[in-house]
Amino acid sequence: MGFWQRLLFFGGLSHRGGGRVPCSLRGIRALVFRRQLSGAESENLKQRRAQIMSRGLPKQKPIEGVKQVIVVASGKGGVGKSTTAVKGRWSVRCRCVWSISSKDDESERKSRIITNMSMGFLVEETAPVIWRGLMVMSAIEKLLRQVDWGQLDYLVVDMPPGTGDVQLSVSQNIPISGAVIVSTPQDIALMDAHKGAEMFRKVHVPVLGLIQNMSVFQCPKCKHKTHIFGADGAERLAQTLDLNVLGDIPLHLSIREASDTGQPVVFSQPESDEAKAYLRIAVEVVRRLPPPPE
Repeated sequence: MGFWQRLLFFGGLSHRGGGRVPCSLRGIRALVFRRQLSGAESENLKQRRAQIMSRGLPKQKPIEGVKQVIVVASGKGGVGKSTTAVKGRWSVRCRCVWSISSKDDESERKSRIITNMSMGFLVEETAPVIWRGLMVMSAIEKLLRQVDWGQLDYLVVDMPPGTGDVQLSVSQNIPISGAVIVSTPQDIALMDAHKGAEMFRKVHVPVLGLIQNMSVFQCPKCKHKTHIFGADGAERLAQTLDLNVLGDIPLHLSIREASDTGQPVVFSQPESDEAKAYLRIAVEVVRRLPPPPE
């Protein structure tokens, strides 16, 4: 059952067994009993603490009609996370993630199979969304549960940068099949990617792997390759986290142009090397997902 240890503070000195430790408490007498727990008792205490910590947290509730949710995150802005989220083909059989342009007619929208939703559709193009706290949480709830998603094999969530309230709220409110971390090979981006991966692990969301974006630039004239943001940074981070690199996406003009026109490169240039890079990553993502719930 362990043993009781007596700790006595008196006159500015701490008496613990036969040793003395200086203490700033003067004229205060305190008696403290500390118990060393056995292995079984320690495990029970951990379980009890987990139960207490879970009180008051929202219960995860699936989104109606959605089989699996994939979150794409980075921990840092400007690394191509959103581009990767909307350009990746997340199903190798029947469904794709295509970007939807406001200029498309209804038949074109329906032909793309999966639509998307964003706060950007609800405000003026130049209007900032200056929200925090409950307003942000309310918006997340509406985007997740008050949008008619229809029947989806996969819902891909483009997470904002950071590891704050939004990430925590999404992770606690809906069951997530897996998280994909996007980063450039640059050290400062990898530091935030590391934090992002650790955050998902703490909230028990499986991390499927890393995507190294802007991995290399090839000169269109001489074909010389330059690693503008460094080389193999995601590979090193993956080894540290015991994860896999799902694939590399080059820094290429066609990807930027396709993003600006609302025509994903996997749709407008499906045979290009850039499109194939996204498709290979999509295959790896789907392959690592757990079986969908029945």
